[in-house]
Amino acid sequence: MDLALTLFLAFGALAFESFAGYPQAIYRSIGHPVTWIGALISWLDCRLNKETGDEREGRQAGAIALGITLLVAIGACVLVLALLPAGLLGTLLTVMLASTLLAQKGLHEHVAAVAEALEDDGVESGRAAVASIVGRDPEALDEAGVARAAIESLAENFSDGVVAPALFVALFGLPGGAAYKAANTADSMIGHRTPQYKAFGFAAARFDDILNLPASRLSALWLCIAAFAVPGASPAEALRIALRDAKRHRSPNAGWPEAAMAGALGLKLAGPRVYDGVTVEDAYMGEGRWLATPGDIRRALRLYRVACAIQILVYALLAASFIARA
Repeated sequence: MDLALTLFLAFGALAFESFAGYPQAIYRSIGHPVTWIGALISWLDCRLNKETGDEREGRQAGAIALGITLLVAIGACVLVLALLPAGLLGTLLTVMLASTLLAQKGLHEHVAAVAEALEDDGVESGRAAVASIVGRDPEALDEAGVARAAIESLAENFSDGVVAPALFVALFGLPGGAAYKAANTADSMIGHRTPQYKAFGFAAARFDDILNLPASRLSALWLCIAAFAVPGASPAEALRIALRDAKRHRSPNAGWPEAAMAGALGLKLAGPRVYDGVTVEDAYMGEGRWLATPGDIRRALRLYRVACAIQILVYALLAASFIARA
């Protein structure tokens, strides 16, 4: 695969999606690639997840489900690419298709909505807004908890919703980006440690952890660099806290962008959280203020926007460099 082309594809997809997002009219009419993948995973879950109590059998069934999901995602992309016209038009259409795998604009809108809800209507409205982007119990959150949850979600989803799919597009083109998105969606749907999915979702969870190893570190790097351009943010603290605290997080990946965000903004993130009435213990990221505010969400969004712009610029420069060598 031509690296100059895939780097340009990543740059073009990031630039296009940052401006256009995924139009709601299209979503209402045909859905979104993630919803299509999700429908396939739900179908496979119903047919293959027998919950017999045999862990080995459950893991095997989950691995088969993951394999089918990946093959369908990759196969669909290969078929679509074969049907696209050659030349500039085909490249532009591929860029638009790749942009659907990214979530820059949508993530910004969802997190900004939490800040607006807290500022305009108070904590109850903030809880309702944050419930759409986090899995924890919103009823257990006060205003500072809602703000922290929104910032943590922004950091984590920057990694797996923006940086990771762009990286896989840059390395492996549209099929690579689709394969990553399929694996990440499988993890979000079945990669849980509940009795229903502990065995069946094992392959999805472990595979997603492996895929996100490079992107999580890269997302922390983008945030550290972005802190140079955001008033009041500290690039030195972002790097120090990321290197110190990321490995303490219960996730092998989420801690990197969360710790970098915490250090840059002088906040304390993560820590114990409540999911379905159960408190899940986790390490704290950072050593700053625990009482986050809607203003901190705004600061985190500014850092996020700069980090996104840095990523786009880097891919533009890389693509131009490889094209110039061709």
